[in-house]
Amino acid sequence: MNDAEIAMNPNRIVQYLGKPQEEFTKEDLIKFVEENKIEMLNFRHVGGDGRLKTLNFAVISRAQLDRVLSMGERVDGSSLFPYIDAASSDLYLIPRYRTAYVNPFSPIPTIDILCSYYTNEGVRLASSPENILRRAHEALKNSTGLGLEAMGELEYYVLYERRDLYHLMIQQGYQESSPFSKWEVLRCEAMQAIAQAGGKIKYAHSEVGAIPGEDHEMEQDEIEFLPVAIEDAADQIVIAKWVLRMVGYKYGVTISFAPKISVGHAGSGLHIHTRLVRDGENMMIEGSRLSDIARRAIAGYLKMAPSLTAFGNTVPISYLRLVPHQEAPTNISWGDRNRSVLVRVPLGWLGVSDMIRDANPQERGTFLEPAGRQTVEFRCPDGSADVHLLLAGLAVAARHGLEMDGGLELADRLYVDMNIFSPQHKRLQESLAKLPTSCWESAECLLGDREIYQRDGVFPSVAIDGIVKKLKSYDDKGMSERLYGKGDEIKKLVEEYLHCS
Repeated sequence: MNDAEIAMNPNRIVQYLGKPQEEFTKEDLIKFVEENKIEMLNFRHVGGDGRLKTLNFAVISRAQLDRVLSMGERVDGSSLFPYIDAASSDLYLIPRYRTAYVNPFSPIPTIDILCSYYTNEGVRLASSPENILRRAHEALKNSTGLGLEAMGELEYYVLYERRDLYHLMIQQGYQESSPFSKWEVLRCEAMQAIAQAGGKIKYAHSEVGAIPGEDHEMEQDEIEFLPVAIEDAADQIVIAKWVLRMVGYKYGVTISFAPKISVGHAGSGLHIHTRLVRDGENMMIEGSRLSDIARRAIAGYLKMAPSLTAFGNTVPISYLRLVPHQEAPTNISWGDRNRSVLVRVPLGWLGVSDMIRDANPQERGTFLEPAGRQTVEFRCPDGSADVHLLLAGLAVAARHGLEMDGGLELADRLYVDMNIFSPQHKRLQESLAKLPTSCWESAECLLGDREIYQRDGVFPSVAIDGIVKKLKSYDDKGMSERLYGKGDEIKKLVEEYLHCS
């Protein structure tokens, strides 16, 4: 990171220290606290429900600050994770210095730091989501020599009191501008805070969903991130959800990441783009085409897709979103630029050149080459996802696709280049395998694939058992059929999971 990059970095600690976050040390943080009159320190950590938790410290002395940053602190694991027994529940919470940022909301000058869980023996808690993700990435690297980068498309609804001016048309909010889009100011304020906390944002915009009501309206927005290592991608999604809720609270509106807000209207997904890299080079492309590595990874995603819903579609209303004709996948297939499939290969600037010169004929300077931007998009996850476990699952699936026999043949067989929900393609759509239709089915699929997830100790057995138990506790087998046409019951279910993650 050069001086110009440091100067433009929105993280105040990076700017002050003149070094990237990856190089933060304990002494760096103590220096920043002392010289910027920081009065509070927050340990942030992700609990079993996927939400950001907080442990507050009032900074009272250098010695106390040094001790906390050196040793971490104890927490009650049984209150954070359902599978930890209260009889032996103490865990250590250890800060990761590279994640430090100035809290953008606290009226008291405060630094937040993300933490990892360790056991009484001083080793990483094998069943915590961030440690499962770390092991999944290490296993992929050790087996294939490839790293996995990811970025999320975080969709959400803003629920607010009805305004009588400049109404959005139903289902026509995509990239609409103010004043038709009412919450651009909230979106931009959240983007600024996420960036200050270390989030790498690509862009944000108003999304398709616009739901009118007599007293209240709902507007859908999206924030999309840039590809980073999967551990960082998970952290920034969790922080982004917290930031959006905090900004929404400030404006007196509700922010919801629920998969479905209203039947017949667009649901909120958490599409995940991934790319495999080696020595900083994107291995998803070969010349001007998709590489065999990419196609094998896609095959792994398709093969493991039913069980991946156990991490990415975790509440009953997830399966009210996965229905035809709502740009949400129901069948296991893939294609180029095709929004009816499960895995989409978006435009990647392959085989095109000189567009920018054509649009700017007056320009005589040089331009950056767009090579290396190709990703593949996994489209079924939603806002209920445990994002650390989801990305760990995708790392396992990518490795499985790279190693399994017949991966390229599977990819060829499941490729489609048409809208599979069009009436003329009904026969094709019916011939393709389908995603689960309930949490119960998702749990059964996870049980069927558990040996793949548990290979090399990536997913502990206790974590798989805990996820299955939770999914089956909803007892939602056949829910869609039971609730068909029962608007009041569906509305009640949606309200129950409005803040599902």
